[in-house]
Amino acid sequence: MHSTVENTPYLALVDDDAHSARMLTRVLLAHGSPRVELFGESDVAMEQLMRQLAGPVRICPTLVLVDLKSHSDANLEFVTALSPMATTLAIPIAVMAQQADRHIADALHHAGAAAVFLRHADLPAYRREAANIVSFWARSQRLDTVGM
Repeated sequence: MHSTVENTPYLALVDDDAHSARMLTRVLLAHGSPRVELFGESDVAMEQLMRQLAGPVRICPTLVLVDLKSHSDANLEFVTALSPMATTLAIPIAVMAQQADRHIADALHHAGAAAVFLRHADLPAYRREAANIVSFWARSQRLDTVGM
């Protein structure tokens, strides 16, 4: 017997670089991430996510991970726009930042990001950061959502 579960947990990855998205998806899954659904360009991703979050039958991600590279404030703009709806639905937003800059992290947190992770060029550091993202996802899950 085969049964389909439509509300399985998934992580929404908003990434405007297809190569980066494929690599991050593989590394996240290798570290035990739930299914990863890719949302590409920020405008299209925002439209798709808002439609999903506002729909009559909500199929919501359990984490939104934002890794936009189109311009320096792309992540901040996306988080600022998505945060009110995500906060209402208790969906954490995590962001991949280019550098460890306290001002950038503070601005992202103030805009609504629950966590800020760093993009690393070094593969072992990149893998550790992906493991940290999966760990953050696991810690942020609401146990009372089972069976809903």
